[in-house]
This record gives sequence, structure tokens and C-alpha cells, in this order.
Amino acid sequence: MSSEKSVPSVSVTYARNGSSTKSNELGMRPMQERAFERRGEQYLLIKSPPASGKSRALMFIALDKLHNQGLRQAIITVPEKSIGSSFADEPLSDFGFWADWHVVPKWNLCNAPGADGSKADSVGAFLKSDDSVLVCPHATFRNAVEKFGVDAFDNRLIAVDEFHHVSANPDNKLGAQLTELIARDKVHVVAMTGSYFRGDTEPVLMPHDEAKFDTVTYTYYEQLNGYKYLKTLDIGYYFYSGAYADDILKVLDPAEKTIIHIPSVNSRESTKDKIREVEHIIEELGDWQGADPATGFQLVKRSDGRVLRIADLVDDDPAKREKVSAALKDPAQKNNRDHVDIIIALGMAKEGFDWIWCEHALTVGYRSSLTEIVQIIGRATRDAEGKTNARFTNLIAEPDAAEAAVTEAVNDTLKAIAASLLMEQVLAPRFNFTPKKPDSGPVEGFDYGEGGYKEGECNVGFNEDSGQFQIEIKGLVEPKSKEAERICQEDLNEVIAAFAQDKTTVERGLFDEELVPEELTQVRMGKIIKDKYPELDEGDQEAVRQHAIAALNLTQKAKEAALEGDDAEKSGNTALIDGVRKFAMDVRDLDIDLIDRINPFSEAYAILAKTMSEDSLKQVQAVISAKKVKLTPEEARDLARRAVKFKQERGRLPSITSPDAWEKKMAEGVAFLARMKAEAANG
Repeated sequence: MSSEKSVPSVSVTYARNGSSTKSNELGMRPMQERAFERRGEQYLLIKSPPASGKSRALMFIALDKLHNQGLRQAIITVPEKSIGSSFADEPLSDFGFWADWHVVPKWNLCNAPGADGSKADSVGAFLKSDDSVLVCPHATFRNAVEKFGVDAFDNRLIAVDEFHHVSANPDNKLGAQLTELIARDKVHVVAMTGSYFRGDTEPVLMPHDEAKFDTVTYTYYEQLNGYKYLKTLDIGYYFYSGAYADDILKVLDPAEKTIIHIPSVNSRESTKDKIREVEHIIEELGDWQGADPATGFQLVKRSDGRVLRIADLVDDDPAKREKVSAALKDPAQKNNRDHVDIIIALGMAKEGFDWIWCEHALTVGYRSSLTEIVQIIGRATRDAEGKTNARFTNLIAEPDAAEAAVTEAVNDTLKAIAASLLMEQVLAPRFNFTPKKPDSGPVEGFDYGEGGYKEGECNVGFNEDSGQFQIEIKGLVEPKSKEAERICQEDLNEVIAAFAQDKTTVERGLFDEELVPEELTQVRMGKIIKDKYPELDEGDQEAVRQHAIAALNLTQKAKEAALEGDDAEKSGNTALIDGVRKFAMDVRDLDIDLIDRINPFSEAYAILAKTMSEDSLKQVQAVISAKKVKLTPEEARDLARRAVKFKQERGRLPSITSPDAWEKKMAEGVAFLARMKAEAANG
């Protein structure tokens, strides 16, 4: 594979300090301990990455609610039957807890025959029984609530796994039912998710409902930095032309434990014959030796004599597929690295799928949402002995100007870039921003680098244990309300997800040579904040905007700084930390205006230019340049508001002839509004 095509867009190295895998005297890992401390909350939201132990955290909390808080029963609902196995019996007392987790077999409806939604009567029977715990798919729970009403669930714990499946949109039945349950206020709710944002930018909960939840956040950084074995994680996209099956071995290393997700048959990348695609991948890997009679795995002999064991989850024959699926779930093989080498799937082996040995998640074609990509990446981020590196590769068809689908191809490219930007944010340490004031001082527990805290300068502190930055920024607006404060502390990644999914933003950020960065960082991000949090006042909306842009742009500039010079390799897990410090030192005064003047997509473009062929890059540029963006009245009004602020600060309105591009843009906004008013007055 040519080196210029294998550039990962995100590469993160961790310390492997082992902290996230250590258990306390009750058998709880750090995330579980953190969640258990909040066990008394009626509404609890756990945001924590795959493999951090959310299922077991729920067991601890549920047992306490049943035994010590007077709740009658616990109902755990999961998006699909396969995830139900995460809540199987656990002998928790063997590890120090005061009770074991037990589900009576007939109340694990994920194991019951029939369709997911057809077991509402079983839920009704459970509600009348003296048993404590029920596990069921979301569809079954929805139907049961519809059949028996919300009051039938009074005085019970409702635990919703993979909570991002819920939406505040009234068309989302589970979301509407949860709203009713919360309004009645007679249940306890524990919601769990590894990605608290949806692919469709819909909010998961309405703000007034979300405000009732106490949030436990455990970051990817804490999780991965605290592993014993996994040290580096690479995320990248790779472009190919022709049929993907011909190019797949350029990114697939048969020596790595890999999950391959082939494209949906409706996608541009699909040949429309998924069975033939799987056969072609198997042929490319070596000589087929038949299927293992015990597991159904395909056996393929490599040229070096090694036999690969390949699990085919694409096969349409339900008996064959079930056999393979059962072999993958066999608990006796969970810790056997040699059980399987490659899994080929289409819609399976994503959310909740647990294969600790996976080193490479290889996905062909763009997936429908950022949430799905985060979930797929989570398949490779488990810690396992001897597994030091993991990677995610998105194999995408290069746009071809001769194709009618060139616009769709360009959209897929932009979405892949947006996903890598978001993942970079998700994997970074947590940012705490404070305004630089005359009385600012060091915060206990934070390391301020060589020479320590410097009076009068904007300082960058880092706490290795908590994985948090403490960064001083001149001119930063502080959130005033509790809700704005919560968003700045807990939800910046959700804001950045909405920004990265805004197509116009990504297009202009990457390909508009005349772009003034503030059009994105202030106007576009400002609009996204207003739409997402209409209940916040203008000052709090601005505080959230500044915090989100600071987090996004500092991650990008840190990456750029960390990659410069000869220290990139040596710095290891401190590369991002050193990069943030280097950037802050280089600019001397870290102020919000300077941060607003950074194009958040400039680093992403630099990587795209290394990854995509020059011709394809020009084609993408041409497609996007053809759609010249005109100001909307709403954007003009926003620019005019900023022009008023400019006048208050400088004593004059922005000038349309100013050499400063942002001042000129604000003046254009004022002129645009004046034209609109004049046209309206003239009829």
C-alpha cells in the first residue's frame, strides 16, 4: 500500500496506566464506582464508552434500588436481542459485592422465541409476578407501555441501554413514552449510552426532561488511558476506485483480528450482490478449505500455510448464520484469541457486540450516522492481553466526475471527514475553560508544565488522573445559568457533533478559498447553538458557542503543533497535551477572538489532500464551488447583531472596505439587511 494513502486522520497514544481496569473492594471498576455513588438519584444518565462496564454498573445500581430503595422491580430494555446477553447472571459476590445478579430465564425476553415486539403479554405477566428483574428489547417495552399504560410501571426502575436510540421527536415512540413516564414521576430511570448524540441531529431528550437527570460521565480518554495493553488507536479513511473488493487487501492485514462491515446493498459502494462480495474477499485472502462443522466458520489457507478462521454473518441462510452467530457468542471462547480471525458482517457485529480481540474495524462505505461510526469504532477499543494497537478504517469510493452520483460521493467524503473530526474530539481529554482575570491562579491537581503556573499569562494545566485540561482564555464568556454550565461541562461533544454534521459548514470549511473563519465559528456555530438550545438567553448561548469552538479548534491546533518537528514520536501519550501548550505559548495571549479566527477544518483538509488523489480532490472542489453560498436573512441578522457589538467596542460600524475580512463580512450583513428593508418598503 502506498504510504501517502494510509495517513490516519486521527492517531492517539495512551499511557496504559491500568487504572480503568482495577477494581475496588466491591468489585467495581472506576466508572462503575462513579455511577454507584449516584445510585440514590431518581433519574441517572451514564455516558461512558464501549467496554467501560455500563452493564455491570447498572447491575450494582439496580440491586441497591431493589434492596435498599424500596423499588418493586427492575426492567432493562436493549435495542436488539443480542445485547440482552450483557445482562446475564453475574456472581457479583465473588468479587466483593453483597448480592449476585440473577435473571429468571423466562424473564430474559431477549432469549425468547418470536419477534422483538411480540412479547408484551410476557411483560404484563412479569409486572404481576414476585420476580425482580426483566430484560427485553426496546420494541417489546414500547408495546408493553402502549398496552398497559405508564401507570402499570409505577415504583419500578426502567433502565434504557443504548439511550441514543431515544429521541425527543414526537414520532419516536420510546422517547414519547419516556417523556410520559418522567411526567408521571413514579419510576426511576437509568439511561446508558456510549454516544449521547444521534446521527440525525435530533435531541435525545427535551431540555426540561434532561435537566432532571444527574449525569455520570466517563470519557474515552479516561477509559483508554487506563488500559493495561492497548496503547495506540488510529482512525482514518482510505479512498479507492473501481470495485472495493479489489482494493480491500491494501488496507486489510490478515494478521490483524478484523471486523469487516461490507456496504449496504442500497449504497453506492455495493455491487448489489453481497454474497459474491463476501466470496470475493475470501478468495482474495487465500484458498478456501471448507467450513468448520462445529462453528460454521469458513477456513481459508494463506500462502504462508496459516489457516484463517472467517465468520460470515452476511449469509442469507438463517440456519448457517445462527450457527456462526452462536459460535461467536460462545462464553467458553471469550478469552480464546485463536477462536476466530476475521468477521464479515453487514448489519450485525456493531452496537453491543463484544469481541475483545478485535484490532481493526474496517468499514466499507459511509455509514448512515456518526453514532453508528462511534459504535463500530467501539468494537476495536476493547483491552486484551497482547493487543497494543487498534484501528478503524473507512474505505470510501473516490468521487468520479463521470458518475451521476458524484454529488452523493462528495457528501460521503464530507461525512467521513466530519466523523473523524468528531472522533478526535471524543477521544481527547476533557476541556475546562476559564476566563483569564487579574486574580487568576493555579488550580490544585493540575500540572502547568515546565516552569509551572505563570502569572499574567494564559496558562494550560493538565490533570493526568482525571484526563482534564484547565485552560485560561482572555475574553471568554462564562455560562450564567445551571443549564449552560452543564452544557459547557458535559455536552460540548454533542454541540460539536451538530456542527460537524452541518453540511454547509463542512463544505465551506474545507473548500471555500474566500472563507472568513468567523462565518463558521461565530455565525454557523451561533445558529446551531440557538436552534439546539432556544431556552438559553443570548449571553449563555454565546458562552456555549465559545466553549465548543475553543474545544474544537484547540484540538485541531494541538494536533498540528504535535505533528511538527521531531518530537511527535517521543511525546507518546502527551502529544495532544504538549500540542495545546505549544499553541498557547506560540500565540502568547490565548484570546477568544484569536480562537474564532481559526478554520476548524484546515487540518482535516491537509489530511484529505494527502489521502485523496489530486484529480478527485479537484473534482470535489469543483462540485462544491458550483454551489456558491448566498447570505440568508437569518445569517445577515446575526452579522448585523455582531456589527452592533463591534460598534459598542470600537465606536464605529464595520467598514465594507476594511482589509480585515471579518469586519468586511459584518458590514456585508448590515448592507444586506438594509437592502432587504429598502426592497420591502418599495413593495
